[in-house]
Amino acid sequence: MRKRPLIVLSTVAAATLLLAGCSGSATPESTTTPGATTDASCLADLPSGAGSDAVSVEGSGASAKITVPEGADLAQAERTVITEGDGDELHPGDFVSLRYQLVDATTNEVLSTSERGPDGVLPALLALQQSQQMVDPTQSTVFTVAAECLPVGSSVVLTLPSAQEGSNPSVLYVETIEKLPTVATGSEVDATEGMPTVELDDAGSPTITLPDGDAPTETEVAVLKEGDGPVVASGDLVTVQYRGVKWSDGSEFDSSWSRDAAPAQFPTTGVVTGFKAALEGQKVGSQVIVTMPPKDGYGEGEINENDLVGESLVFVVDILGTTPLEQVQ
Repeated sequence: MRKRPLIVLSTVAAATLLLAGCSGSATPESTTTPGATTDASCLADLPSGAGSDAVSVEGSGASAKITVPEGADLAQAERTVITEGDGDELHPGDFVSLRYQLVDATTNEVLSTSERGPDGVLPALLALQQSQQMVDPTQSTVFTVAAECLPVGSSVVLTLPSAQEGSNPSVLYVETIEKLPTVATGSEVDATEGMPTVELDDAGSPTITLPDGDAPTETEVAVLKEGDGPVVASGDLVTVQYRGVKWSDGSEFDSSWSRDAAPAQFPTTGVVTGFKAALEGQKVGSQVIVTMPPKDGYGEGEINENDLVGESLVFVVDILGTTPLEQVQ
C-alpha cells in the first residue's frame, strides 16, 4: 500500500530534528556539507554521511531519478549537496520556489513530487517548526532542513530515518530555484469607487482608511495590484500577507504584518467565506481588498468587543503563492 506523504513527512520531521541534536533553537552542530555554514538561525545544518553520499541522482527536477542502493545505512539524518548554487543563502522563514521528490528508500518508489505545480515548481515557506495542521508536504520542516544554510540554486539529498516501527526510511531530493517576494509585486490598478483606500509604507505594510457610509451588506472584492502568477483554485494552500480591520471602528484585529511581517499559510477552504472569496480566482502577485458583512465573516449577532461576531470586516491581502494540494490514492 502506498505511504501517505503527509504521514511520512510529519513523522520523520520530528525524527530529523531529534537526530540532528536540536529542537529549532539549540546551537547547530558542525557540518561537513560542502558550501554549508554554521548559523544560529538554522534548524540543523546537517552534515553529509555515508548514507546520504550513497544516494545517486540522475537528471534534475521532478523527472530526476533518485536511487538508494540496497544496504545503505540510513539510521541517521544526513544531507549531501549534489549541486551548490550561487544565490543568496537560505534560512528558516524564507519563501522559496523549488522542485522536489520524496522517495521510499527501501523500494525507491516515488511518494511525492512537485509535479502538480506549474512546470513542476512549487512555492515553499521554510517552516521554523512543524505545523500541527500540515495540509501539504511542502509545509514540513524537512524542507527547511534540506534547503537551509545553502545558496539558492543548490540541490541536495536528505536522508530521513524511519520514525515508526515497520515503516521505511525515506530520501528527500530538493532543488531550490529562487527566493520569492513576500509582498505583492503586481501592477497597480485604479481604485474602485466606494471601497476603503489603502496606503503602503516602504516595507509594503498597508494602512486602511474606511469610507463614510454604511457597512457592507454583501461581500465585495477589488484588485489593488494585478499579478501575473498562477491562479488560486479552491482548496489550494495559499501563502499571504494580510491585515484585517473592523468596519465599526477601523481597529486592527489580525495581521501578518504585526507578526514581524511573517507570511501566513492556509488552505482557501480553511478561512471565512469572505476571505475565501478574496483569494480564489486571483493571480499570485496580486493585492486585493475585500469588505464583508458578518454573514460572510464570523456570523451575525450582537457586537462584542471580545470577538468578531456581528462585525463587518475589511482585509487587504497580498497573494504570494498558491500550491495545489496533493491528491493521495
